[in-house]
Amino acid sequence: MKHTKQSKRKGLKLMLWLVGIALAAYAALVAWVYIQEISVPAPAGYDSIIVLGAQVKPDGEPSVQLRWRLDRAREVYDASPCYIVVTGGQGKNEPAPEGDVMRSLLIAEGVPQEHVFSDPVSVNTRQNLDNAWAILSELGCKRPVVVTSDYHLPRAMAMVRDMGLEPQGAGSLCRPGIFFWLKNHLREALAWGKYWCVKYLGLPL
Repeated sequence: MKHTKQSKRKGLKLMLWLVGIALAAYAALVAWVYIQEISVPAPAGYDSIIVLGAQVKPDGEPSVQLRWRLDRAREVYDASPCYIVVTGGQGKNEPAPEGDVMRSLLIAEGVPQEHVFSDPVSVNTRQNLDNAWAILSELGCKRPVVVTSDYHLPRAMAMVRDMGLEPQGAGSLCRPGIFFWLKNHLREALAWGKYWCVKYLGLPL
């Protein structure tokens, strides 16, 4: 009986150590994500812009996150007008594809329609980038700027590098407050783990 209790205590200690190590590794990954995010240099010398989609409200208005991505894209465009591809398919409770909504908004706000192209079918970041680049490469572009939320930007740029390109990036702010910061960065840390598993282990995630 005594031996059994000692074994259980050792097993519990081992489990607590493993949980502690896992939590410490997760915290370190979140910190790394933030360091990558704030280390992205300002874009320069670009010839095209890729804007990644986000939620459209049921009434057709952009969500806060999407509105800020569009505002950031407009800043980049105004600094050096060029082709823009806005990306995103139609999600649940969205009245239209995100790409089409974004294109209409940019045109309504003064961007020439011949400069804005929509990818209305992509459903994740990799498809966003692949479809956008298929359009831009046909237009002769070579130096894209990726516009998305700041916490998401480094991973999106990593995916563009996987495509054999040297991307630049421009991040839009996410909602202020510690709750939204933690929510976005904790989720993004997990997304990096999935990205590495797909890239280096070939897992079908």
